[in-house]
Amino acid sequence: MILCCGEALIDMISAPTADGGKGYVPHVGGAVFNTAIALGRQGVATGMLTGLSGDIFGQQLADALTASGVDTRHVVRSARPTTLAFVTLSSGQASYLFYDENSASRSLTPGDIPPLAASVDALYFGGISLACEPGAETYADLLRRHGPTRAVMLDPNIRPDFVQDEPRYRARLARMIKQSDVLKLSDEDLDWLSPGPETDEVKARAMLTKGPAAVIITRGGDGASGYLADDATIDVPSEKVEIVDTVGAGDTFNAGVLTSFAHDGLLTKSAIRGLNRQQLATAMAYGARVAAITVSRAGANPPWPDEM
Repeated sequence: MILCCGEALIDMISAPTADGGKGYVPHVGGAVFNTAIALGRQGVATGMLTGLSGDIFGQQLADALTASGVDTRHVVRSARPTTLAFVTLSSGQASYLFYDENSASRSLTPGDIPPLAASVDALYFGGISLACEPGAETYADLLRRHGPTRAVMLDPNIRPDFVQDEPRYRARLARMIKQSDVLKLSDEDLDWLSPGPETDEVKARAMLTKGPAAVIITRGGDGASGYLADDATIDVPSEKVEIVDTVGAGDTFNAGVLTSFAHDGLLTKSAIRGLNRQQLATAMAYGARVAAITVSRAGANPPWPDEM
């Protein structure tokens, strides 16, 4: 099972009201949650480790996980509120305003984390859950304790406006990158982590020296590039579709990559550390297919196998 560790929240998406005003409609979301949903819909054995509220939004999130076949035995329930992200869309691009203080997802501590099931053979981390304490340190501790024997994929999905203590956040990400096997970054993430005039390839290869066996850089509609330590470079174009919005695009790309790894029997520590060019190319191409379907419709609504 792939255990997706991180935030689950409600995206409050703007919509016109009957009287011509503007309201907000609650949709399930969160970067790590979206990846878990996409993996579950692809038929991959998937679990979610997060904090969920006992409020109506927490129940909405729990129901969505179950409906997509995601195992919820590692979910931690509490009376704290659900994180809300108010989403504004402009030309299909999303911007966010978060209400996250003392939330169920953010407030996890190491003592809250249940024992991992024996079936967990891969871990996925990312999103705003790595920026906000105490949850961020809890996930970092989880990786430290359980990452050495499991395949690990990390996508920081950096939102600079959400970072309160930049030096501490950068140090945490550096530790987690060192312990990851596959690191996925957007080109914007890469520039934030490695500012300077160097090319994406130079920066990505520098990231390889920090620990990961593979680094993937995504560029939205311009496709993605993968880098391996043997100097292999893999370029995969995005699939051309009519874009409705980009909510969840990167999250479902990650799910496609992990789905491909799972189908090819690569989700073990030794296999993922020994990825070859063809295996990574196949995984990235599948990620691009899943993401293309997601952006062709509203919200983070990843496809089921019969839609592929």
